[in-house]
Amino acid sequence: MQLLHTMLRVANLEESLKFYTEVLGMKLLRQKDYPDGKFTLAFVGYGDESDTTVLELTYNWGVTEYNLGDAYGHIAIGVDDIYGTCEQIKARGGKVSREPGPMKHGSTVIAFVEDPDGYKVELIQLKNRCA
Repeated sequence: MQLLHTMLRVANLEESLKFYTEVLGMKLLRQKDYPDGKFTLAFVGYGDESDTTVLELTYNWGVTEYNLGDAYGHIAIGVDDIYGTCEQIKARGGKVSREPGPMKHGSTVIAFVEDPDGYKVELIQLKNRCA
């Protein structure tokens, strides 16, 4: 078995694609409209779908807002330089909602950013790397 993707419903596909590609540096892997179902799927990620888990952005035509609820936590991305990555995200217009630092009750260095819909993305400093 292989974990293929995680799906997030987005209110503005273009804004979300801009965030995940331009701010977080993912690539748009594929995108397709489904006119009969009135939705569009866009898959983004850091590598080919055959090799890595990717993110599916689902845009339901005409839906401009979602209630994220209290069950959703976050997606996580490992980074080589968490401090530099957060600075780049801010420079590209992204929102860092928790600056880099050790996690509560631990030593792993983490930060949080938010996408245009308010979904949390955790950045985790990879071991044996910078800072």
